[in-house]
Amino acid sequence: MNSIKISELFYSIQGEGRYMGVPSVFLRTFGCNFTCDGFGMPRGEKTNERHAVDAKLYKSYRDLPLVSSGCDSYASWDPRFKHLSPRVSVDGIADSIKDILPFKEWRDEHLVITGGEPLLGWQKMYPKLLSHPFMENLKEITFETNGSQKLKPELVDFLYDWAEGDPFSSRSYDSITFSVSAKLSVSGEKRERAIRPDVVLQYQESGHVYLKFVIATQEDMDEVLEVTELYRREGFTGNVYVMPVGGVESVYSLNNRQVANFAMKNGLRYSDRLQVPLFKNEWGT
Repeated sequence: MNSIKISELFYSIQGEGRYMGVPSVFLRTFGCNFTCDGFGMPRGEKTNERHAVDAKLYKSYRDLPLVSSGCDSYASWDPRFKHLSPRVSVDGIADSIKDILPFKEWRDEHLVITGGEPLLGWQKMYPKLLSHPFMENLKEITFETNGSQKLKPELVDFLYDWAEGDPFSSRSYDSITFSVSAKLSVSGEKRERAIRPDVVLQYQESGHVYLKFVIATQEDMDEVLEVTELYRREGFTGNVYVMPVGGVESVYSLNNRQVANFAMKNGLRYSDRLQVPLFKNEWGT
C-alpha cells in the first residue's frame, strides 16, 4: 500500500538549524526507536509527564497538551496516540501539501520530513512521494533524524538521482540535508544506540549533514565536546549546532544565553528554537 502513517502535516517556518526561518512544509511521520524521557529532568531520572496524558480523551493533535519534560513530540511515536495518525496515500499527501502551500505550488519553500524517526519505517515510500508529479519543482529537502538508522540502498540510489541525476535541474548534493539530532545521555538513551558515527558518515555520502545537540547543563556541554570529537575522529566534517533544552518557553528561556555563550567559546553554531518563543511550540507549528 502506497501510504505513510502521518502524525502531522503542516506549513510553518523552520525553527532550528541550517534553514532556520525558511518557510517549510513539515511532514511528521509516526514512530520512533527512542523515547527521550530524560529531557528536562535531573540527570539519571526519567519523566512520567506524557504518561499522565489520557490518550482516550483526544481526537486531534491540536488539542493535546504540551509537556515540559521528555520528548516534546511524544504523540508522534507513543503507541497510545497512534489513533491520531492516519495512513495517508502518496496522492493524498501531495494533495494536502498543495492545499497548505501559499501559492498552491512549490516555489522557495522547503520540505522537512521529521518524526518521530522518519528513517525508521518509511524509507521505501519517500522515492514514491518525491517522484509524484506535484513534487517536481521541490528544490530542497531535510530529513530530521536521530542519526541511528542507516539508509536503505534503494533510498540512497534514489536520492542521488533526485539531486544529481538530471543535468538540467538546479538540485545538487547540497539540496539534501540530514539534520541529525544525536541524543546525549541526558535524553535517557544509551550511548551505544544514540551516538552512531557510522550511520552519520553514510548520510554524509548522500547530502549535507550537521549535528544538533540539546543542552541543559554544564555536564551536557562537556558531553557535546566529547561526542563531537568522537564523530570528528571517525570522519564527520559537517557543522555542529547546540540548542537550549525546552519544549515550553519557561524551560527554554532558562539557559538559552548560556548555551549561546558556550557555542561562541567553542566554535560551535548556536541554533534558536523559533517554534518555542514564536508559537509556544504548539502542535502544528
